[in-house]
Amino acid sequence: MRCRKFIATLVVLAVAGGAWILVRSRINATALAGTAHDLPKRHRNLPPHGGTPIGLGDDGFNLELVRDPATGTLQAFVLDSEMEEFIRVADPKIDLLIERDGRKETLTLKPVADRVTGETVGDTCLFQTRADWLKGADPFKGVIRDLAIQDQKFHAIPFAFPEGNTKD
Repeated sequence: MRCRKFIATLVVLAVAGGAWILVRSRINATALAGTAHDLPKRHRNLPPHGGTPIGLGDDGFNLELVRDPATGTLQAFVLDSEMEEFIRVADPKIDLLIERDGRKETLTLKPVADRVTGETVGDTCLFQTRADWLKGADPFKGVIRDLAIQDQKFHAIPFAFPEGNTKD
């Protein structure tokens, strides 16, 4: 009888010890994964929507142009210098002077309000327009006519689409 109790105790201890080792190894794996997760993200200056980056001034702000060829829509997002934060602006429009196929025209992007983010016309980071010719995949050259962001004013910023004008 004593022998059975002793063996049963050993089995219980062995199972408990194995469970402790398993739990401890999972805790360590989680801690290690958390350590990798907590490392700073590598800075890349990549447009968040995969669009065309347009640098404004010397490492100040950026526009990201995003074209939806299915609808012929062109969106412009105003971003910080690292393209990580959206910057709200008060401009009533963004005019792009476009040159394509030997013709020049103006595309006017209007501010977009968003109830979810609280953005309004006059306090938004998103501007948008639509044109049938934007449904094509043809590249074009452009100039941002005027844009005010916080205390800075930008004028006649050239770019190519879809290449952009940044060096990153």
